[in-house]
Amino acid sequence: MKQRCLNPSNRKYRYYGGRGISICPRWQSYENFLLDMGRKPSADLTLDRIDNDGNYEPGNCRWATIAQQAQNQRHRRRRDA
Repeated sequence: MKQRCLNPSNRKYRYYGGRGISICPRWQSYENFLLDMGRKPSADLTLDRIDNDGNYEPGNCRWATIAQQAQNQRHRRRRDA
């Protein structure tokens, strides 16, 4: 989450921080993130934003399976070469 949103050298930055997705100030502290989200309940789950245009913040994040995330992704236009 932090790398994708805050590190312009990250290969996925353009899809996150580069398009304005940010992390709420409270979650700059891992302890606060843990209080809000809890530990990852299962190895099969990853952090997901409910509103893909929204930020990483309480109320917009959940633990989700890869299948759930596949149903909840923004659709990018394919560029023809």
